[in-house]
Amino acid sequence: MSRRIWNRIGQEFGLWALAARPGIIVLIVVILIRIAGGMQSWEWMLFDTMLRLRPAEKRDERIVIVGIDEEDIQWVGQYPVPDEKIAKLLTKLETYQPQAIGLDMFKNVPVEPGGEQLAQVLRSNPNIIGIEKILLPGVISPPQSLPVERVGFADLRNDADGKNRRYLLYTSNPKNIYEDKYSLALQLVIKYLKSQGIELETGKHDPNTIMIRGIELPRITRNFGGYVGVDDGGLSILMSFRNSEKPFHFVSLRDVLNGKVDAKLLRDRIVLVGNRNPSVGDIVYTSALSNLKPSGQIYGIDYHAHVISQILSTVIDNRPMLHSWGEIGEYTWIFIWGIVPIIIGRLTQSVWKNLLSVGVAGFCLFSCGYVMLWVWGIWIPVVSSLLILAVNGVGLSAFAFYQHDKFLRSQIKERQNTIDHTFTIIHNGPLQTLSYGLKLLQAKDIPHKQLLEQFKKLDQEIREIGEYLKLEALTTEDRLRLGSGLILDLNQPLHTLLYEVYSSTLKRTDLEYFINRKIIPSRDFEPIDDQYLSKEDKRAICLFLEEALCNVGKHAQGVKCVEASLIYSTNKYKLSIKDNGSGIKSQIENQGTKDFKLIAKQLKGNFQRESLSPRGTICELTWELMK
Repeated sequence: MSRRIWNRIGQEFGLWALAARPGIIVLIVVILIRIAGGMQSWEWMLFDTMLRLRPAEKRDERIVIVGIDEEDIQWVGQYPVPDEKIAKLLTKLETYQPQAIGLDMFKNVPVEPGGEQLAQVLRSNPNIIGIEKILLPGVISPPQSLPVERVGFADLRNDADGKNRRYLLYTSNPKNIYEDKYSLALQLVIKYLKSQGIELETGKHDPNTIMIRGIELPRITRNFGGYVGVDDGGLSILMSFRNSEKPFHFVSLRDVLNGKVDAKLLRDRIVLVGNRNPSVGDIVYTSALSNLKPSGQIYGIDYHAHVISQILSTVIDNRPMLHSWGEIGEYTWIFIWGIVPIIIGRLTQSVWKNLLSVGVAGFCLFSCGYVMLWVWGIWIPVVSSLLILAVNGVGLSAFAFYQHDKFLRSQIKERQNTIDHTFTIIHNGPLQTLSYGLKLLQAKDIPHKQLLEQFKKLDQEIREIGEYLKLEALTTEDRLRLGSGLILDLNQPLHTLLYEVYSSTLKRTDLEYFINRKIIPSRDFEPIDDQYLSKEDKRAICLFLEEALCNVGKHAQGVKCVEASLIYSTNKYKLSIKDNGSGIKSQIENQGTKDFKLIAKQLKGNFQRESLSPRGTICELTWELMK
């Protein structure tokens, strides 16, 4: 029992080593591709898809956008809209007592009429935040009438596919690295939170980020989620758009100036003022929102509004911001999903079950990534895991097809080998006894007792063969049973095995011309380097010698000398059996001759048998040394 268990364990380890090796190679290759950044674009696309599939969210009532659209421009009758109208708009908005106003329009150059009027409004109203552009290319200065602390940069970074998924909250001033510059969204958030008595702090776990009410804003690091080697040179966060057809209240410039806006809509709100006109070109591209018109495009002012909403919702409403596990967690996750298809392939043991299981696992992986992103805001690497799952799953399925076909062929071959092996054992044992018994029956003067003993021996041999075959089926030991009943260990050197075959066969009492005759033995089996011979090759050579000797014992009438030798010469082995009996009497190819030819074919060698003069037969098997 213990041996069978250990054999089973050994087979299992061997199977795992065979199946796991290609899977591990695929895992390593995919990880290397990911480290080199080859998975980024796929991860971005799937990330956008999962954001787009999130449930709809309610409108954020804290933010109102005053968008200057095409109808406003026609109503004003001038573009750019003159500073006079912008000054009137800002003055009107102040009457509604918002917490902060963000002017998302570059005002470094006056647009007359009204340049001085707008400058006066900007100077006198502490709630207004203007914008500038600080990053190359195209640096744009802020309005001169605004102090530095009331200016935020409006620079937006896009990814290699042209989509915007990040937002830079603050960075060092390119002109003075010791000075920090804040974005428009962050300046408005600071003003709003100060009105609520909330101050910004430096992060505790990550001193390079901002902490608000004990919540640290997740900073995009160099390797973050699906990003590899990204560096914005400051504090960037991942965009978590508010998934809604109308995420904020939108009003037009003309509605405000004409007094058509409810005062309650604007009181204590963050108000953003800017262009919402496609011809202006302030467009940001994203695939993370559905129902956009035009598709995949969002106005820059809306983008800033989403950032403000994201931060306030996290601090006040406990809406999770998007973050990642970090490199160790991500690569551990990828490794786990690299092992899953290997386990599936081992457990299913079926091609179609394997494909179905891999499909279910892929769905579970995507669902897990989606739920993690939606519920907890964790961006986990799904594409890399899906790719490994798919490649290993399909690869293992192909391997299963191959193994299934190989198994069927091996079963057929094993059955054929079992039949041949069983027949050989019976042929060299009980059939010889039976043949001799039949000859005794034909001789009428044979005593009854002698005949009975012969058939008792036949019965015993058949039973012994049955027990041997049962035992052989339960063990992996390399053994061979001779017709004499002797069991050989095929791990012994070939010359030792041949000596045992020769001696045991010549002592048999069921071979007519070996009984009661003084046979002169002559054997010379040279020790050879048999490391390149398999156990099956040794088995075949031993059976060849046994069958050749049995033929001498059955057919070589008058034999007195049986010579057997194994010699090595000119890179060839030659096993010879020579007798001085009556010689070959029939040219009919019997079963023994067929077996000899099969053995020669197995060894990729040659077999020949011929009569000697004046009497005798020589039987030879030659094969080359195969390394």
